Amino acid sequence: YDRKCVFCRIARREEPSTALLPCEYEDLVCFRDIKPGALHHYLVVPVEHLGNCKTLKTEHIPLVKRMMEVGKAVLQTNNFSDLNDIRMGFHWPPFCSISHLHLHVLAPASQLGFLSRLYYRINSYWFIT
Repeated sequence: YDRKCVFCRIARREEPSTALLPCEYEDLVCFRDIKPGALHHYLVVPVEHLGNCKTLKTEHIPLVKRMMEVGKAVLQTNNFSDLNDIRMGFHWPPFCSISHLHLHVLAPASQLGFLSRLYYRINSYWFIT
């Protein structure tokens, strides 16, 4: 836990202005991105402070899979069912605005605006899916 980390505070429900969305796993939280790049733009964040996607190791594969499950579930809960038209990924350092692991979940990917298509470009130098 890092008191200076906004995602740590959100995960511990210390930021009342951030509404948490239903999540089936106690070690993850999900909420809307404050600067959405798509109609549906959510962040899935581990409660435990993990630096960023560069710090991930083989033992984190189940965690990342659960993060993706939560992302798909929150889309479906919010009436978005075309899971072939989504984009999920992590910003690659140094392009992370917050250094606490968080998965971006965006939909519909086919309707991303020009800047969002650049910012969340599949497997680019700054965003990995």
